[in-house]
Amino acid sequence: MRSGDLFKILIVDDEKLIRQGIKHYINWEQEGFQVIGEASNGQEALEFIELNNPHIILTDIVMPIMDGEELTRVVKSKYPHIQIIILSSYGEFDYVRSTLQSGAVDYILKPKLDGQGLLKVLRTAASKIPSPQDNEKKSEMTVSVGYIIDKLISGYTDEDYSEAISKAFPHNHFCLMGVDFKNHPSGGTEDFLRYFKKRIETAVEEKLGNSINYPFNLDKSILIFLINLNKDKLSNVISLANHLAHSESGIGFVISKGFTDFSQLGSITNKEIREMLQYRFYFPEKNVLSQEDIPNDAPTCSSLNLDRFTNEIKHERFDSAFGYLQDYVTTLSGCYKTDVFEYKSFFENIIFTITVLFGNMEYDVKDLENKKFMYFNSIDEASSARDVVELLNQFIAEAQKIISLKGKKASKSNMKLILEYIEEHYAEPLTLTGVANHFHFNASYLSSYFASNHSEGFIEYLNKIRIEEAAKLLINENLPISEISGIVGYSDHSYFCKVFKKIKGLSPSQYRRKKSLK
Repeated sequence: MRSGDLFKILIVDDEKLIRQGIKHYINWEQEGFQVIGEASNGQEALEFIELNNPHIILTDIVMPIMDGEELTRVVKSKYPHIQIIILSSYGEFDYVRSTLQSGAVDYILKPKLDGQGLLKVLRTAASKIPSPQDNEKKSEMTVSVGYIIDKLISGYTDEDYSEAISKAFPHNHFCLMGVDFKNHPSGGTEDFLRYFKKRIETAVEEKLGNSINYPFNLDKSILIFLINLNKDKLSNVISLANHLAHSESGIGFVISKGFTDFSQLGSITNKEIREMLQYRFYFPEKNVLSQEDIPNDAPTCSSLNLDRFTNEIKHERFDSAFGYLQDYVTTLSGCYKTDVFEYKSFFENIIFTITVLFGNMEYDVKDLENKKFMYFNSIDEASSARDVVELLNQFIAEAQKIISLKGKKASKSNMKLILEYIEEHYAEPLTLTGVANHFHFNASYLSSYFASNHSEGFIEYLNKIRIEEAAKLLINENLPISEISGIVGYSDHSYFCKVFKKIKGLSPSQYRRKKSLK
């Protein structure tokens, strides 16, 4: 490889801290290398390789989705020119041996990883790479700029990049344009990103004249364009973003303020751009945002009173509990400076809490338990606060079905107990209040409960039971009617006769004579 070219490195490890540590282990560019990207598993790595064609891959062995062993096998079959170095822990040598058999160039034990050891293995890998053809001037500039941007975003500002920057960027002002693909129907696939990236580059060249643009990824669905232009062209960037936003729905744009000091790029990306992207999470309908669109005074939110909420649930005051929760969520969703991770965590925690409470209260939470992690995953992937709230509403609707199901079963069970009690004690001086006290109900509640869960009211049912028993006695026993009325629970004989005639259509004496004639 000729002097001036850099070997491109991809780091693959599911632990972000390890990836970050490796990125800053050595002065890559000085040694002839450049870290052009990172991935958290083999599948992400393959998507990156297809677009960026690295020379060397540093990969962990044990990772989710696709591990280092499978990644090595796939890469060496599809891209035999790419050199692979394995990062392993003690006790993983069987996997390491398999990767070496698949074509990995060497391995490094993580516990023994140091700068000199890493550099030695990298040079071994680099020696196996054939010299590429000369790159175009823009490609050479891209390598250097990409390295500097990565360092600045990672917080390293102690090196002087002024000479390289002045060569790469001839104009006196910079601006960042962030492009958010999370809400696009494509989901921000690699194919669409590649297509739209080209569209933006073409639009920048057409709308902003001889400006320089350099794209880089903030994450898998956020693309940042660093635009170098003269001050009088800064206002045109917002016009460009509006044009692009109208031409493709579901894509959001955020525009930084102009700046002249390139060393500010890291802080502007990590604070200003991320702040505007967060604002879009709460207000996704705003397709183009600049710093001036962010209100200075954001509302603040107190915490949910969890004791109040759980107490309402435990006492089965569900309407009150869910009403309080939904009022709080409405307020929280307006607090747009709340960290998005913190916001989503609240919803996941409240779903977990409700599920546990219901389980402790002996509700049938099997469906909630089965769907709980589906809700967690959907919340993690949600691209807006509106989507998260809708997921909570779906969960509450599921919880209310469980409440309703248990409520119907409980109502039937309770109703049966009340009817049995009346049938056993009808001869006693029963009153609605007395029965309510026996079952620890409020009298007015028992009255409405009885009417809604039975075909007749409490008094009507009690009278029916008493009169049926009186009718049996009138036919089968030669007892005075006044005595019978007392036996079935009536202290007022005339009232008994009145009720009897209303139910049977005959007075007690007429009923006895009619039945005795048959």
